[in-house]
Amino acid sequence: MATAGARPWPGAMAAAGSPSVFLLAVNGQIESGQFPGFDDLYCKFCFVYGQDWVPTAGLEEGISQITSKSDVAPTTLIWNFPIDITFKSTNPSGWPQIVVSVYGPDFFGNDVVRGYGAVHVPFTPGRHTRTIAMFVPESTSRLQKFTSWFTGRRPEFTDPRVVAQGEGREVTRVRSQGFVTISFNVVTKDMKKLGYDVSPSDMQNSSLVPVTEGIPKY
Repeated sequence: MATAGARPWPGAMAAAGSPSVFLLAVNGQIESGQFPGFDDLYCKFCFVYGQDWVPTAGLEEGISQITSKSDVAPTTLIWNFPIDITFKSTNPSGWPQIVVSVYGPDFFGNDVVRGYGAVHVPFTPGRHTRTIAMFVPESTSRLQKFTSWFTGRRPEFTDPRVVAQGEGREVTRVRSQGFVTISFNVVTKDMKKLGYDVSPSDMQNSSLVPVTEGIPKY
């Protein structure tokens, strides 16, 4: 029979206090875009992540204001559109990606896509800047190109998330078009306690590896 002064077993206390998930907090902004020949553009974003990931705070998707080029920056579109989200997970597989799609008017005033792109949220804590090379789907024939131009119905993905997934991308004809710059502020919590080391020296292997596997650092 336990007495009033009995203390729990130290191993049980450690097990009770050990985390079962780690946290990834991301904020920053979609800073700017460069799309030669186009103006009055806006962007949309959404996050794509694996099945073990769960958003706990913030917004998974959003749409920016329309911005125009200025005399100060005649080749750059400035959005400075904020992003802010927090995830929890038990597994780094399926690490979140942000998908950005940019839209604007064509010659007839129709709203058409001007670029798709995606990039992983940086693995290491701290401030990071990423520039995404954007692309647009292309029609497979000259007749389709003329028809889509005349009707204002350009080729586009029904769901922009396909950009981050890759399935079927090998049969899609695309053309490079523009760049988007994003800044990230990344904070992680309890990753080392679950056996994952995301120190900058480990990122030279370009993948997350459990510390317990004993993989040497280069």
